Amino acid sequence: MPKRILVVNDTQEILELFEQILRGEGGYDVDLCSYAPEMLTHVKEYNPDLIISDHVFGEERIGWQFIQRLHMDRDTAHIPVIVCTGAVKEVREMEGYLTQKGVGLLFKPFDVDELLSLVASKLEGTAGDGEKESAKKKQ
Repeated sequence: MPKRILVVNDTQEILELFEQILRGEGGYDVDLCSYAPEMLTHVKEYNPDLIISDHVFGEERIGWQFIQRLHMDRDTAHIPVIVCTGAVKEVREMEGYLTQKGVGLLFKPFDVDELLSLVASKLEGTAGDGEKESAKKKQ
C-alpha cells in the first residue's frame, strides 16, 4: 500500500512540483491542498503518513498555526511533518521547538535527493541525517 503524503502550500506551482517529484519516485499517494480554515478536518479525512508544509509567514503566520494545531490535536499529533520553507531566519528562531517536536526542516531551494531522503527518513520514523544536512547547508 502506498504511503500517503499531504503537501500543503499556498502556491499552485509549488504543489504541482511536489506532486511531480513524489509521484515520480513511486510508492506515494500524494494529496495537495492550500491553507484553509478546514484543513485539520481534511487532514483527519485523508489520514496521511506524512505532511509536507510550507511555513508561510506574514501577519497571519498560517504555516506556524497549522503545525501547532496538528500537534495539539490527538488525532493528528502522531503525523510526521516536514517544513519546507524559504524563511530561513524565521524558522531558525523556532528551530529548537520544531526539532523537539520531530519536525523535519527543508530549506528552499532544495535538492530533489535531499527532499526524497528526508521524506524516506520521516516515513521510517527516524530523524535522518538528511534533515541535519539540510539545516547545515543553509547556515
